[in-house]
Amino acid sequence: MNKKTIRDVSFQNKTALVRVDYNVPLENGVITSDKRITASLPTIQAILDDGGKVILCSHLGRPKGEADPQFSLKPVADKLSELLKLPVVFADDDRVTGQKADEIVKAFKQSENKVLLLQNTRFRAEETKNAGDFAKELAAYGDVFVNDAFGTAHRAHSSNVGVCAYLEGVLGLLMEKEVTMLSKVFDNPRRPFVAVLGGAKVSDKIGVVKNLIEKVDTILVGGAMAYTFLKAQGYAMGKSLVEEDKVDLARELMEEAKKANVKFLLPLDIKTTTVFEDTKEFALRKVDGLRENEMGMDIGEETIALFAEELKDAKTVVWNGPMGVFEFEHFAEGTFQVASAIAESDAYSVVGGGDSAAAVKKLGFENRISHISTGGGATLEFLEGIELPGIAAMSEK
Repeated sequence: MNKKTIRDVSFQNKTALVRVDYNVPLENGVITSDKRITASLPTIQAILDDGGKVILCSHLGRPKGEADPQFSLKPVADKLSELLKLPVVFADDDRVTGQKADEIVKAFKQSENKVLLLQNTRFRAEETKNAGDFAKELAAYGDVFVNDAFGTAHRAHSSNVGVCAYLEGVLGLLMEKEVTMLSKVFDNPRRPFVAVLGGAKVSDKIGVVKNLIEKVDTILVGGAMAYTFLKAQGYAMGKSLVEEDKVDLARELMEEAKKANVKFLLPLDIKTTTVFEDTKEFALRKVDGLRENEMGMDIGEETIALFAEELKDAKTVVWNGPMGVFEFEHFAEGTFQVASAIAESDAYSVVGGGDSAAAVKKLGFENRISHISTGGGATLEFLEGIELPGIAAMSEK
């Protein structure tokens, strides 16, 4: 990787403007998971240890470009202070970089305090548009810009790309790890190389499938997206979620895989119900046996065995998307079994965010997966082979 990281600059007597991903889940103002805050601690600590001060910025939720108290980062400042065991100054300014914040930042730089958190960057409409003077105002607070928010690396916003027009930009430790671990999947991977794709829609994964066909040996497809591919093979999918306007494309993708000599494996059997709910009243159908009033909810036992067999000898695995309606207990088996098979293999394994990561964590397999990505959309675009704006904007070594 030829981008600068925090190891390539000195922070002695400097202030680092650090973009973090504090888009944490909140319930009644209480943080229900602090994993994203914890993930930022090594970068913050490294800058402090190098003699620098830290000004943090992040978005939270979707406040639609104006101040909204329910999306205030105040609870995050409190939790961060608790985790760092240091006071964290919170610049509670509805304009993020308004006069109030200016005064707080100036006093902060002259004080003994070492960490400051700005208000939610999405309180400013310019943030998501990367427009106006917002990026310039943010940049004025720091001497060096550090991007440690992989979750927003696929967005060209003021706080992760715009600021690089005014400050030298370097990767934080979390960003560096994400780029290194994800790049390893494609840089001379050990074979067999197996990709496991799930989730609801083929349309979300078109670019990923196209890119992976050029690189992998086998693609396993589960989740609702499998029903569109099965429909393309001529099977009746009943009431299952099928993207009718993507059936022809699904057929083309399977043809591309065949020409590239890539195994493209779809479910052999499916757990079905007549209603979309968590019920033990389900049927196990072969893919050619769905009734008109049934919908697919999870991969079946034969499919689990087929996928597990492919994963057993894999040397590189990338997985994105659940195998069924994972949030329903009775239809989580496929996702859990795939997670188990990946964990039990000796493959270099990368799991891309969301439900896949949740399944791995729920099973306690975190230490048996090589890398669990912190990004959702960013991971997908990386797997598509797209250069992410938040990485591209960083300074070259």
